[in-house]
Amino acid sequence: MTDIPFIVTAAWLRDHIDQKDIKILDASSHLPTTGRNAQAEFIAQRIARAGRFDINLIADTSSPLPHTLPSSDVFAAHMQALGLYDDDHIIVYCDSAHLSAARAWWMLRLFGHANVSVLNGGLKSWISIGGAIDSGAETPVAAGQFTIRSAVGANAINLASLRALVTDGIAGQIADARSAGRFAGTEAEPRAGLRAGHIPGSSNVPISSLLTDGALKDKDELAAAFAAGGIDITRPVITSCGSGVTACGLALALAILGNEKTFVYDGSWSEWGASDAPIETGPAS
Repeated sequence: MTDIPFIVTAAWLRDHIDQKDIKILDASSHLPTTGRNAQAEFIAQRIARAGRFDINLIADTSSPLPHTLPSSDVFAAHMQALGLYDDDHIIVYCDSAHLSAARAWWMLRLFGHANVSVLNGGLKSWISIGGAIDSGAETPVAAGQFTIRSAVGANAINLASLRALVTDGIAGQIADARSAGRFAGTEAEPRAGLRAGHIPGSSNVPISSLLTDGALKDKDELAAAFAAGGIDITRPVITSCGSGVTACGLALALAILGNEKTFVYDGSWSEWGASDAPIETGPAS
């Protein structure tokens, strides 16, 4: 869909960081059980000139669900406040175990911005090559001129649509990025009030199976991880997870493998597990 790479290395960023159209955003986010504060960590240490893409604020904050997709107007306003322009090549990164930068990558593409890449390996990879670091309060920037365009290789699906497909037995492939224990229903959910288990007919492709020290593995290893989960990477895939973040990591990995026919279930288990929609327990069949 675009000549912009889905992922870039820290060395690539070091070589291009001074280009005017390169904009860098920290999209770190952490599970509530980790005790980590992504905003405080951003203030303490971030890639030089990085802005903060807070997925909890760039969201429909009226929704009871975490970091639900915002309206197009709200998203555009946030991007303009970050000083972004339609021609910018945006580099998103994180310091999160569950690749939260992929959520920002997916949202930008959903709202039509093709020129976005994920820094593979995140903040750790940047620090490892001696990349320049900033700290302290974020420097204010002039408003940009970001506009909403047609989605680029990104799609979303909601509860009503997915439930109807599952009920009719025509959902096709559903890949769940949660851990094997959460998928099977033997491990407690990190958010209170949710049933344990998974969407009927779904497969388990834990985000951890795609990563090594926070970086996406090479293509052969990514393909092997999806194959191990029973996913045919040549066919459309609905991706799900706990709250719509690691589902975007699956979508990123599938895009790297040449499959942009993915639909991220935005509400994911935070919504499905709290509803009366059918569930299954146990390992994937």
